[in-house]
Amino acid sequence: MKLIDETLLDSVSAQALESPRLRMNHNFHAELDDPVNRLLNAMEPGTYLPPHRHLNPDKNETFLVLRGSVAIFLFDDRGTLLSSTEVSPRKGVYGMELEAGVWHSLAVLEPATVVYEVKPGPFVPVSPENTAHWAPSPADSAAAEAYIEQLLNLHRSGTETSKTSKTSKTPKS
Repeated sequence: MKLIDETLLDSVSAQALESPRLRMNHNFHAELDDPVNRLLNAMEPGTYLPPHRHLNPDKNETFLVLRGSVAIFLFDDRGTLLSSTEVSPRKGVYGMELEAGVWHSLAVLEPATVVYEVKPGPFVPVSPENTAHWAPSPADSAAAEAYIEQLLNLHRSGTETSKTSKTSKTPKS
């Protein structure tokens, strides 16, 4: 039995704080080629998860926020922000399932946020065709930081919501 308790969340969160990327995984699957990948992803505000999708191979992704909160962003193929949703247990929104091929990213809204993720295995690194060419590279930290802030400003302004929006905006990268 593998327990997911406060001690484990605190431990993985402490590792995320020490990581240059401000996030740390804790895998529950024994091997990367397991048929189901299950993991904790502890993240801190300021971490950058570039917009990406899981296509070729097609993989749905499910995640539950165990602690903290995140803003999830969904995009079209050109990088237009279609919607944003805050996922937070305190707000009664616990998680999300994303279909294969949907461009998505997130921003961490609270320190010590921990997400439980489930995806079909085996693990396959995100390929170039599944990485958004219209978003900043993680190597350009200043552009990535500005991009995250722009997405968060759109989210906070209510311009984009989890409901179908009549107007969409393309963040400048």
